[in-house]
Formats: sequence, structure tokens, C-alpha cells
Amino acid sequence: MKQSPTKARKGGSITTAEFDAKFDRGEDISEHLDLSRAEVCQAGEPDRLDLTPTKVNVDFPKWMVESLDEVADRLGVPRQSLIKMWLAERLERANAA
Repeated sequence: MKQSPTKARKGGSITTAEFDAKFDRGEDISEHLDLSRAEVCQAGEPDRLDLTPTKVNVDFPKWMVESLDEVADRLGVPRQSLIKMWLAERLERANAA
């Protein structure tokens, strides 16, 4: 599968795989970033996402829990992580629409 090149501000284009490899090796990747729209949070400004855990109880039918467990096992993640990941994806899509 062909990797799409990342658009570089001043450092030329590299593939996503090359970018990831440089990052993983701890190399400076700043030349490949476009920081023209980056924002700095001010002291005391609330975070964009409040990551404070909040308990929510949801009742699922047994077949759904069994299906979730099968997928979670196949992916090697806990059921709760799978549910959070899927909900986050759907919320991002809904907010983008």
C-alpha cells in the first residue's frame, strides 16, 4: 500500500512511514510540521477535553456483550476500551457532519 506523503512546511515531503520512523527514533520532526495554526493554551484556561473519568451504566443485550467480547479478544483489548474507542469514532464523525 502506498503511503501518502506528508506536506512539509520547509523540510520537503516525506511519507507517513518515514515521518513515524523519525518520530519513533526520537529525531527532530519539527521541519515537517505546519505550526501556522497551532495554539497555545493560556494559564488557567480549561482543557479542550476534560478526561476526568465519569461512570456510566449501560445495559446491553447478551448477544451484544458476547459480540463485543469476541471483537475485543480478536483485537487484544479490553471490552471497555473497545466501547470507548468505537464511541469516540462515532462522536468525531457526528461532530464533523
